[in-house]
Amino acid sequence: MTDQAPPGRAQHSNSYNIFILVLTILSLVIMVLLLLPLPEPVIDLLSAYDNIICFVFLGDFALNMQRAERKSDYFIGQRGWLDLIGSIPSLGIIDDAGRLLGLLRLARLSRLARITRLLGGQNRKALVADVLDNRGQYATFITILSAFIVLVVASVLVLGFESLSPEANIKTGGDALWWGVVTITTVGYGDRYPVTALGRLTGVAVMFAGVGIIGALASILASILVPPPASDESPVEAAAAPTPTPRAMTASVEEELAKLRTEIEALRLSLAADRSGSSG
Repeated sequence: MTDQAPPGRAQHSNSYNIFILVLTILSLVIMVLLLLPLPEPVIDLLSAYDNIICFVFLGDFALNMQRAERKSDYFIGQRGWLDLIGSIPSLGIIDDAGRLLGLLRLARLSRLARITRLLGGQNRKALVADVLDNRGQYATFITILSAFIVLVVASVLVLGFESLSPEANIKTGGDALWWGVVTITTVGYGDRYPVTALGRLTGVAVMFAGVGIIGALASILASILVPPPASDESPVEAAAAPTPTPRAMTASVEEELAKLRTEIEALRLSLAADRSGSSG
């Protein structure tokens, strides 16, 4: 599950590159939302998600530096310095320095372009073949990634909708995150729930998504815990074994019938000899 990387660039699996690609797109969406006049609780939640993504990107930068054959090729030639600049967390800074860090998020466009180029073009066919050959691994990866995206989007939406109602009990980012986890896992404690129409509509979407995600995870877990039925011969041996032709099957049946006739004739002669001996 690996692909070809440019010189000086660390090789990663396709699933890892897809994960970083999705995370980069999500981070750019969050960057745009942070520029909008949204309610303060929503801004705080988006900033928290942005900081989490920053730490993931810092880990990605460190991993690329550690695995690169030549550090300078990655840092300069592959614009790794842009990866580093775009990965600096704001940590709740809302003054001019925080706004500057927000503008530095534009450096993530370099990572987006590089991974898109890496997964596209001639590597697209290899990616499709890799997905088909490793369907089980990609199913697990896509299910977990989908759960994370649903959780992020749902918590931001429900907090934005509920912040408009004075009767809401989902008032902070922590409340929205807790509600999202409880809902997507189909537990439903009921201590946090949306009261607005749009918030409830978001809840319905999360419920349907949670049923599908939990069902997929249960199926994947069952396939891991329940092994396939054992066979005396390996699949390779079974595939390599020649299939008998109709002529060979007919010859085998005739041979068995000839042996059976011989045994019956010998048994008849033995019985006849026993009768002759007893009558004499």
